[in-house]
Amino acid sequence: MNKKIAKLLLQINAIKLEPEKLFTWASGKKSPIYCDNRLTLSYPKVRSCIQDGLINIFKNNYKKTEVIAGVATGGIPHGAILANNLDLPFIYLRETAKKHGRKNRIEGEVKPNSNVLVIEDLVSTGKSSLNAIEPLLEIGCNVTGILSVFTYNFPEALNKIKEKGINFKSLCTYEELIETAIEENFISKSELSFLEKWNKDFKI
Repeated sequence: MNKKIAKLLLQINAIKLEPEKLFTWASGKKSPIYCDNRLTLSYPKVRSCIQDGLINIFKNNYKKTEVIAGVATGGIPHGAILANNLDLPFIYLRETAKKHGRKNRIEGEVKPNSNVLVIEDLVSTGKSSLNAIEPLLEIGCNVTGILSVFTYNFPEALNKIKEKGINFKSLCTYEELIETAIEENFISKSELSFLEKWNKDFKI
């Protein structure tokens, strides 16, 4: 399933690999890979495959979950579809509080002590994910885990999430992606070496 999803993400350009033309992330970091999983929403078959994968991981790891939470904005659609498939309540989490109205960071209804599974489209440094769960922890919710469509698997990010006692899973990892990319001729062997070195040397 993981490699199937990796292949689909590459085929629809939801993930682009360009070792010779680095992308600039919002943080200013340079990267040979760019991920835009919002594109998956435009492809029903890809969207369905992702949902099948999320449901499978949910059933094997997060059965005690009572509420699904999507992280704005990329995690909202995948989380909402998953909640609908599982017949569970859905909420979404803002990075920062609204500047007007009720100034919410949690949109929707969730009760203290609820078991909440957080859905992300992408986990890179882990900072946005850990920031997103803060309001849940503040009201006494139990975060059963963070589940993403894709992760770069940066060791530092994984350690930060682990230190919080959170069970993190992802449909597709960086390692699985580039392994699939070389198998399906999306990249050359020399490009593979560059991508592996970049991932190893990347500092958050």
